[in-house]
Amino acid sequence: MDKEAIGVGKTLYKIELLLIKVIPYIIACFYFANSTLSYYNIDLPILSLIAGTSILTLLFLYISSFVFRFCIYHRLPIYYVFVSDCIAYYDILIGIPISNRSLFSVNMIIFGIFILLLVFFKFKQHERKTSK
Repeated sequence: MDKEAIGVGKTLYKIELLLIKVIPYIIACFYFANSTLSYYNIDLPILSLIAGTSILTLLFLYISSFVFRFCIYHRLPIYYVFVSDCIAYYDILIGIPISNRSLFSVNMIIFGIFILLLVFFKFKQHERKTSK
């Protein structure tokens, strides 16, 4: 293999690594935006088209985070999307006997918990790096 092919391989590897790190955050942001907008009866199918995920996609991202040795900080958006999907599917299939406002509040609380965990683990990771 020539040097140019090796360079392309390294470039693709770096792009793949970056995408696996960033995509869960993008998906989580779109899920949050979709939840917020749906509460106000604003339906943007483009959000689901761009960031709607299946369990298989989440499983791939989750396993990839272990393969590339990402910390919990990078898995939190995957957990958020999974919990959000579980609540949505449960509400669709069985129904959650609460008002839309209460369901919106539940979604905001869950998002807030994940943001707090994200900040906590980010600072914990930063402290670990600075203490070495």
